[in-house]
Amino acid sequence: MAIKTYPIDIASELKTEEEIDGFIEASIEEAKNDADPKYLIHALETAARARGMLKTSKEADVDRASLYRILSGETDPRASTLAKIANALGYRLTFVKQSN
Repeated sequence: MAIKTYPIDIASELKTEEEIDGFIEASIEEAKNDADPKYLIHALETAARARGMLKTSKEADVDRASLYRILSGETDPRASTLAKIANALGYRLTFVKQSN
């Protein structure tokens, strides 16, 4: 007998701002080991959906349809736009020198 599995939507499991913050912080920590910038964009997308795309788009001053497109990974967003989205989620975009 095969075990049935079901996909889980992490965004639907994040109910509070504290849970969303914990998710973002864990994603940032994990992204330190992942060279693909789309990993962090996916984390921002999950957090934005958990908070509400409309609320996030208003706070980021980004059109809602554009926010979906930017966070879908289909486009290569500008750093200024990612900074606005991060700011709307309570974070800021920074650069840190890599340690070798």
